[in-house]
Amino acid sequence: MQTVKLTKIKKTKNSIEGFWESEKLMKETLQKENTLLYQSKQSLENDFLKKMNEARAIIKMQEEDILLLQKNNEETEAIMQAGLPGLNELKLKLLEANNTIARYKGQVESKAKVSKDSANI
Repeated sequence: MQTVKLTKIKKTKNSIEGFWESEKLMKETLQKENTLLYQSKQSLENDFLKKMNEARAIIKMQEEDILLLQKNNEETEAIMQAGLPGLNELKLKLLEANNTIARYKGQVESKAKVSKDSANI
């Protein structure tokens, strides 16, 4: 009788120890997964911040280009009003060339950004 009880107690003890070991392993696994997820989150945040900074730099450069074009346009208009026809014609051609260059530059930058973004996906 006592042997049967002792055997039951040993089985229960082994069962509890097995359960405890299983829980310990599960906890370790979850901790590793949590660490990996946190590292992944940090990596994604860093990539996002990098892309945001790149976008800000591009926007700033485009704004500077727009300001230069506006200044050039104002100068051209002033010359046109001054009545210098030969210089006026040259300035109009330069203005058109600058606008074309700015347009192409914007297209290239947007295509580069789109291809870069699609490459990251």
